[in-house]
Amino acid sequence: MYLHQKENWTNFKWNSDKLVALLGNVRHLQGRLLGQMESLGFHLQEEAVLTTLTLDVLKSSEIEGELLNKEQVRSSIARRLGLEVSGLVDSSRNIDSVVEMMLDATQRYTLPLTDERLFGWHAALFPAGHSGMYKIEVAKYRSGEMQVVSGPMGKEKVHYEAPKGKFVKAEMAGLLQWFNNGSQTDPVIKAAIAHFWFVTIHPFDDGNGRIARAIADMQLARSDGSPQRFYSMSSQILAERKKYYDILEKTQRSDGDLTLWLEWFLSCLERALLNSEEVLKAVLVKAKFWEQHQQAGLNDRQRLMINKLLDGFDGKLTSSKWGKMTKTSPDTALRDIQDLISKGILRKEAQGGRSTNYELNVPFAQ
Repeated sequence: MYLHQKENWTNFKWNSDKLVALLGNVRHLQGRLLGQMESLGFHLQEEAVLTTLTLDVLKSSEIEGELLNKEQVRSSIARRLGLEVSGLVDSSRNIDSVVEMMLDATQRYTLPLTDERLFGWHAALFPAGHSGMYKIEVAKYRSGEMQVVSGPMGKEKVHYEAPKGKFVKAEMAGLLQWFNNGSQTDPVIKAAIAHFWFVTIHPFDDGNGRIARAIADMQLARSDGSPQRFYSMSSQILAERKKYYDILEKTQRSDGDLTLWLEWFLSCLERALLNSEEVLKAVLVKAKFWEQHQQAGLNDRQRLMINKLLDGFDGKLTSSKWGKMTKTSPDTALRDIQDLISKGILRKEAQGGRSTNYELNVPFAQ
């Protein structure tokens, strides 16, 4: 018997004594991170927000097995936030739609969450009306039944059965009323409960996980009192994906005691906040580099490629890759690279090989 099949199933309970220390530390880390970011200049804050939101969009989709193009996601977010960033690329309609959903949740976190708003998010996730090869109900709550299954065809394992379609509208009305009204519940605890409550109802044919995480991010923005995102919950959930699904499945078979889920959510959030220090470090390294080389007289191609290296370039940088990525001839690519070597910004990698590889010659960026 699943939790939602029990009478008054949303009368959740939990052991506050088991959560108090963990919650206190999370709230302390949130405050400390916001304080650190406020001490930085406006431009650095923008860079940190762009990096974090890019990570959040990428990782929330990756949890569901969908890999998005990082450069397109970053460019789409920068355009929508009006940020002046070099090297922007064109982004696909699909990526723009996913980005719009996340930005609506986090940048407009003070607005009520409504059926129509959720329908807009769902339509953004599935603009073509299909999930893979299958046509689904889009921008409306599902009318059919819903099971969460895994395994190969013919040997599927049922992990969860959601409420029947005829109950979904009423169940969502209860969730939205609770979410939009003030309560005595701590805002971070409320984010965890909203996430669990939504995925328990599983109101859409597909996309429930991504929308649940967007709702949690929206409530976490409320807990911070800021649209600026400096930590990525989705990135940490991806790193702990198996535990995430195990805890959800176990709690959905419970008697309404959410202590186990809340402990995991708070612990995951704590690790996300601690890991955000790496994002901050990368932003500071980038800022320090451009401060040191502001008079270097670099062209747009060089700035684009240096930013890619500072952001974490995948694989080895060669002159042929430089040419392809900057859409220039081999001769122009080599001149760009040799100019950066002469200025002490690039160097040849020590390892030999069939082709010459290049890396940043910046000690603090290693």
